[in-house]
Amino acid sequence: MHTPKGKIIAIGGNEDKGTYSNPRTRRKYYLNFFELGILKRFTSELGKTNPRIEVITTASMIPEEVGHIYQKAFATLSITNVGLMHIRTPPEADLPEYLDRLRQADGILFSGGDQARLTRMFLHTEFLNICKHRYQHEESFVLAGTSAGAMAMSGVMIKRGSSFEALMKGTVKLDHGLNFLSNVIIDSHFVKRGRFGRLMEAVALHTRKIGIGLGEDTGVLITKGNLIETIGSNLVIIVDGYRIGYNNADEANRGEPLSIENIVMHVLAKGNVYDIYLREFYKNSEAHQRHVQDILDNLSPK
Repeated sequence: MHTPKGKIIAIGGNEDKGTYSNPRTRRKYYLNFFELGILKRFTSELGKTNPRIEVITTASMIPEEVGHIYQKAFATLSITNVGLMHIRTPPEADLPEYLDRLRQADGILFSGGDQARLTRMFLHTEFLNICKHRYQHEESFVLAGTSAGAMAMSGVMIKRGSSFEALMKGTVKLDHGLNFLSNVIIDSHFVKRGRFGRLMEAVALHTRKIGIGLGEDTGVLITKGNLIETIGSNLVIIVDGYRIGYNNADEANRGEPLSIENIVMHVLAKGNVYDIYLREFYKNSEAHQRHVQDILDNLSPK
């Protein structure tokens, strides 16, 4: 199994207040970049003084506004080489200009909005192929996403679903994601919006996947496609269905309550680490390294 050389930063995000049903409604929108500290971590992982970053605003209904605010946020970190990609159709995604810029970028960031829009625009495109190739093969490449941009990174993607009606069969709608991470299911705004039930339902339907619930002002740095480190000020919830016993998710009828035995949850604060392959929690990266070394030592011939 190939281990990805690049890194992923998935951010819990804040509500994309530009995604609304009636564009004529007069409202005042605030896009608060609470994750500024996480953006700083993003830029530090790129390892350059003034890296080239491309912000992809496709998920948002107000791409120009979102892009401008990201440029201002990065400017406070003295990062000024930030481009914006307002891609609105699949053919547009494969324009030579965008593909060339994608190849030259040190890191890319998918904004928030509607994750289904991201899959509609990028699935089966050369744009996505280049992203995946760079993530798999380039150590210096960092792929980031906030809110919808984070949720779309998994192979199985939560498309929509009520937090209040979750754990009733069929409430959570799943779809194909961009599949940078095939072994997880990601949800965002997790703690504040009480999305425990819908991530549990998603994991009950895909028990081999690890559910990652991202709180606001919080993200995860994922290295080697496997190792999760919590960054930011809030919480990350891990939902593990590997040891589930009884589970009626397959046999229950639509609208019936789910019954799930022995689903495991972990709560991660800043600096805590979770190993997807080992399915284990660690206090920090040093504790994880010691444990892995112990495993290797035990495997070595005496």
